[in-house]
Amino acid sequence: MNATAITPSEANSGMNVTVAAQMTGADILKLRKKRGILIWSLVLAIVPLLILYIAKAILHSSNPAEHGPAGGVPGFTDGVRLLALFFGTLAAVLVGAEAGAGDISAGVFRDLVVTGRDRAALFASRVPAALVVMWSIAIVGYAIILLASFLFAGSLPTPSLALVLNGLGFVLLADGIVCVLAVAFGSLTGSKPATIIAMIAWQIVASPILASIGTLGSAREWLFSQAIIHFSPVHFDGARGETIAMGLGMALVVLIVWLAVFLALGAWRTRTMDA
Repeated sequence: MNATAITPSEANSGMNVTVAAQMTGADILKLRKKRGILIWSLVLAIVPLLILYIAKAILHSSNPAEHGPAGGVPGFTDGVRLLALFFGTLAAVLVGAEAGAGDISAGVFRDLVVTGRDRAALFASRVPAALVVMWSIAIVGYAIILLASFLFAGSLPTPSLALVLNGLGFVLLADGIVCVLAVAFGSLTGSKPATIIAMIAWQIVASPILASIGTLGSAREWLFSQAIIHFSPVHFDGARGETIAMGLGMALVVLIVWLAVFLALGAWRTRTMDA
């Protein structure tokens, strides 16, 4: 007989993958059922883009000599800036905070623990679930950017295929990093309000201020917002305070350190908190 035997380790590995996929799917379903979070995340990510392009189109139609077309490469840059660094990150904070602290805030964390599920697995499944939801929202917003960039281009050049793909990657990276950090911070604090307030205050207020303080010197390179901007395919000077020049290696190290530290803290808190 040439039948291939399945070792216990292979069987356990398959079961672990299956269980992990099921837990992630359950977390995605929980996020989808939070209609308020989804609606507000969509509003934050999409409505500012609609306002941007509608306002620019109206200004152009009323005075073409003074105001250029709403689309083209300039319109694409403005849209990516909003989605990747401003309102898209607000949506990422909402989704990440719900994924990280939702079970604790709802009082169901104990119920999950007493079922015998591994606490580390409970934490780990939140991250991909939050990313799936956030990236779905970001893709909808990016589709609006592309539609407006080409539809309202007028005489302006339109984004190339390479710029379109790089722009998508940058939006997913920027919003994804903030979302993962919000998941980890939410798991650490166990409070959605605290996570949302702290993450928004840091990302929108504190980071640009710190980046503009020249006396901090090279220490400003450790701001994850500056590391994210390094990967932008479009010019962002002045979009988030002063833009700090850094190499690719340094940008990667900064992002990895931020993610590693906060994910470790979130996992530790999930493993040690009282159920």
